[in-house]
Amino acid sequence: MWSRWCSAGGGVGSLRQRVCATLNGIHGKGGKLHPFDPLLWGLRDFAVECGGRRGGVASLSVTVLNQIKRDVSSSTFVSSPAGGNSSSSGNGSVSNIAGPVKNQRLNLKITGKSHVKPNEKIGKKEYQLVTFDLPYLCFYYHQKLLFYKGDDFEGMVKKLKDGLSVVLKDFHQLAGKLGKDEEGVFRVEYDDDMAGVEVTEAVFDEIEVADLIVPETNSILNEFVPHNGILNFEGMHRSLLAVQLTKIKDGLVIGCAFNHGVLDGTSTWHFMTSWAETCRGAPSTSAPPFLERTKARNTRVKYDLPLPSGPTASSNDDAKPKPVSPLREKIFGFSDLAIEKIKSTVNKTPPSDGSKPFSTFQALSVHIWRHVSHARNLKSEDHTVFIVFMNCRKRVDPPMPETYFGNLIQAIFPVTAAGLLWDQPPQFGASLIQKAIEGHNAKAIDERNKRFESAPKIFEFKDAGVNSVFVGSSPRFKVYDVDFGWGKPQNVRSGSNNKFDGRICLYPGRNGGKSIDVELTLESEAMGRLEQNKEFLMEI
Repeated sequence: MWSRWCSAGGGVGSLRQRVCATLNGIHGKGGKLHPFDPLLWGLRDFAVECGGRRGGVASLSVTVLNQIKRDVSSSTFVSSPAGGNSSSSGNGSVSNIAGPVKNQRLNLKITGKSHVKPNEKIGKKEYQLVTFDLPYLCFYYHQKLLFYKGDDFEGMVKKLKDGLSVVLKDFHQLAGKLGKDEEGVFRVEYDDDMAGVEVTEAVFDEIEVADLIVPETNSILNEFVPHNGILNFEGMHRSLLAVQLTKIKDGLVIGCAFNHGVLDGTSTWHFMTSWAETCRGAPSTSAPPFLERTKARNTRVKYDLPLPSGPTASSNDDAKPKPVSPLREKIFGFSDLAIEKIKSTVNKTPPSDGSKPFSTFQALSVHIWRHVSHARNLKSEDHTVFIVFMNCRKRVDPPMPETYFGNLIQAIFPVTAAGLLWDQPPQFGASLIQKAIEGHNAKAIDERNKRFESAPKIFEFKDAGVNSVFVGSSPRFKVYDVDFGWGKPQNVRSGSNNKFDGRICLYPGRNGGKSIDVELTLESEAMGRLEQNKEFLMEI
């Protein structure tokens, strides 16, 4: 299976070397470390083992068994030859985006690399990672791309760097590194002598903003964002935030890679809006981050990844890869009117148990869940799971401020048979999602954390299987408020890291109002059926 993985760093060999070097460096152990690909969402063969407690510190060991059933590389994304428009349409339908840009390597030129540090001395700082952070250390940096119009690239870069040095005073953790204390507990470490945030400057002036934001997503976007295929573990010797600023014909692409072991989506966009604020001249951010992670959870969890042994560790390199279905990624823009129609349809029949009306998120979620399950041609008895990562800042006890910096999210897993999902009215699936959301209160969060700490796990994706629909990001994130001084972004996208069949990112529509953009990754055949579904597209 390892021959199927190709990363931007040079393929399987370099990925294996990076993982081995990183983990051997963490443990200080010699010997050959069997490589593993941690893109494990929705997979059945990901197992977790737990060692015993020693000195009050939970010991976590992760073993990957057999062969990963799904992986994704830049070569798995294919584009549609049809043209399209990325903006939400005004007739209540969905803008069905496809594009002319082919999957190819760009002749992109790196013109400079530098590091940006806080503009003031901060001293030595250490921040323990908590239970909410640890599950993400096995995955990849999460990536965001923002596309802007403009003709003064040098001036824009200077403003971005100057503003970054100001905002890093408050967000200095992003200028640090991952480390471990004497008990093996992960933490963020910062010192004024550290290099800071990595900033790469590049040029590819043969393409325009419109060429990048209209097409169906493909591997071309990988050229504009750093840390493709980089594990969050590697934050022990890489910057926790890497930025690439690329000049194109009529503007600028800002590509950011954030270490997901350090922060979630809420913190990511808090940082981005704060960075934009300082670029517009603010002497400091108006909403400083709340940095005391241990106020949310103070259990110390030792995180170990021991060297695998036995036949599993030596057999995968020689195993013949199974065919992998190509993945396509596409944005479906639901207009204000389309959202209103979806929500009113789901709320046409009030819940019989006296529950409150379904929210916009719940209505859109069940709309996507039902139609994706149809497009996959699931059997009626096949189970399907809708996975949602919830912001727990206001759900924990005591509640944390929205400015809490770190990961403060947990997943919920409503599940049903595919036949029930599409044979029953949409209220059925919406009710499953609503009840799972409302039931995940402070007690449920605490119980989940205690289970992790006593028998540490990443996520129970073996129960989700390959029929999952997984929602990340949120239309509540104010991504189009990220104005560095030259206007709001023309578009916002996610990078290819952590993408898999069924992954969804939700963004507010650029035109505002109630419009929502759905960035969906799906197997090619299922995507082909979905994009022809007029009911899904709200064209009927």
